[in-house]
Amino acid sequence: MDILYSDEHIAVAVKPYGALSESDDKKPNMPDMLKEALGCDHVAAVHRLDRTTQGLMVYALSHKAAQRLSSMAQSGEIEKTYLAVIEGAPEEDEGDMSDLLFYDRRKNKSYVVKRQRKGVKEARLRYRTLCTVRHEEKDISLIEVTLLTGRTHQIRVQFASRKMPLAGDRRYGSRIVCDNIMLCSSRLSFDHPISGEKLSFEFKPDNGLFALFDTKH
Repeated sequence: MDILYSDEHIAVAVKPYGALSESDDKKPNMPDMLKEALGCDHVAAVHRLDRTTQGLMVYALSHKAAQRLSSMAQSGEIEKTYLAVIEGAPEEDEGDMSDLLFYDRRKNKSYVVKRQRKGVKEARLRYRTLCTVRHEEKDISLIEVTLLTGRTHQIRVQFASRKMPLAGDRRYGSRIVCDNIMLCSSRLSFDHPISGEKLSFEFKPDNGLFALFDTKH
């Protein structure tokens, strides 16, 4: 785990694959890892990443910061950008995606649906194709994604529903074998919850299929 920034109120760190975003008594998790690394007693998660996703996260180290960061996360004031490797390539190099999603908690899976009903939420994102290469006789693409809403498995299901699943994401139809899903929270920007200072952090993955691309884009 890399810690990119910390003070008495917040910490920004890179969550590794396999670690949980939130506290858990039985499984490796970021709050416990940060407590040990920083020697602090209070670490609060204010947003989350799937266990199968790596990348940047901000944590609150004080109660005041936790309240403000939670509010900022809910109102979209924490800007999050992702890198993903998908099967195939979008027809347009850049654009927006908008869908209605239903999350089935029992199956832990999201679905694109056609009409609004109880439990259905709008999902919106913006993407940009950075590069497309051949891998195992098929095209794969590195894309940059900016979330405009934050829904469960949103990036994974929106691309999979267009027959471009994320590499390694067998739950949503990928046939590429990877140790992990090729999805990374690569950029995080927000105002410091106490000082108001504008903060921005970047992380460029070079593991798995990300290594096939120049991630300096």
